[in-house]
Amino acid sequence: MFVHFGIKDALDILLVGLLLYNIYKMMKDSGTINIFAGVMAFIGVWVVVTRILDMRLLGAIMDKLVSVGVLILVILFQDEIRRILFHDEIRQFLVELGSHKRWRFFFRLFLPDKEKNTDQQSYIMPLVYACMNMSKTKTGALIVIQKDMALTAYEQTGDIINADVNSRLIENIFFKNSPLHDGAMIIADNRIVAAACILPVSHNNDIPKSLGLRHRSALGITQESDATAVIVSEETGNISAARNGKLHLRLSGKDLEHFLSETAE
Repeated sequence: MFVHFGIKDALDILLVGLLLYNIYKMMKDSGTINIFAGVMAFIGVWVVVTRILDMRLLGAIMDKLVSVGVLILVILFQDEIRRILFHDEIRQFLVELGSHKRWRFFFRLFLPDKEKNTDQQSYIMPLVYACMNMSKTKTGALIVIQKDMALTAYEQTGDIINADVNSRLIENIFFKNSPLHDGAMIIADNRIVAAACILPVSHNNDIPKSLGLRHRSALGITQESDATAVIVSEETGNISAARNGKLHLRLSGKDLEHFLSETAE
């Protein structure tokens, strides 16, 4: 008696294999590989007992354990599970999956986009000019541009501005004697929403030690959201930008304009 094995079965096995491999890789990176090994060993024993050896009594007990096992694992290993779920790659995948851009094509089929792309990018040139001027004077700055994910929680940690994006205003806010210079500025919907905001700090050990708190905060906010961050170093005057938890260092004015134009699309 032969078991029918088709393309769908092969695809099913391939997808399960890829899923297990990625789970293994993420748990290994997060230091919870022993949990993965223990769960896989239990599943292996459960399959052998219930499917191959057909031990009804032990199989029934293990079936009950499996049915409540997920809840038990969540309770016992909630810290490890939280560490896995907040892994940079998983968080970024969920952010991208839920991003409006992923579904914009379907929205346009039913809801025509009346806004022009140029209007959506009107903040870019004033921001570039301000960063170039602050770079010359070595004025430290950290500017966050909101995308699809709202940054309301971070806006509330600073002072609400609600003004048009203007290069002089940006420079004045980050002037070293300004009461708002110590913190991040948030731009949303072509407006300066808030300044002196507190951002999450990245604890990535791969960040060069020469980079300071502004760069770590820029990485932190781009890991937590789909926002873009622009940094002007107070020590060197170099302009950097961050997106998706990655830093782009030593950008010229043209590079920054191109970077912001790409991320705004």
